[in-house]
Amino acid sequence: MPKHMPGADLEVWRTFLNAHAAVIGRIESELAAENLPPLGWYDVLWALYRAPKHRLRMGELADHVVLSRTGMTRLVDRIEAAGCLRRSAVEGDRRGAHATITPAGIRLLRQMWPVYERVVAEHFVPHLRRNRAALRAALERIAAG
Repeated sequence: MPKHMPGADLEVWRTFLNAHAAVIGRIESELAAENLPPLGWYDVLWALYRAPKHRLRMGELADHVVLSRTGMTRLVDRIEAAGCLRRSAVEGDRRGAHATITPAGIRLLRQMWPVYERVVAEHFVPHLRRNRAALRAALERIAAG
């Protein structure tokens, strides 16, 4: 049976989760106030925009935005219906599909960015002033597993 986590460690973990939820909630609220789609759309469009040829296989896209394959398919359906991405078959793989950002998706990404940036700048960045390097290093180690 595993040992119990020290209370101080659990408190840091819970604080991290609460801070994350607060900033994400604020971003979602601000996007909605500007009549823009939810943050998930931004994450999908940003991953595609950054990818070579602005496209990724659906499985790769799901990994970039940390969604289940089912959740990704539903989200991509909505974004595709809005004309912000298109799906195409992967040559030589009948079951595979690429998602590619469209010019409309790039325009939407550019509309969403100022809202996203403003919230992060107001509600996250000011708290990093003294510990930015240490926090980044710790989070990178955690992400690397």
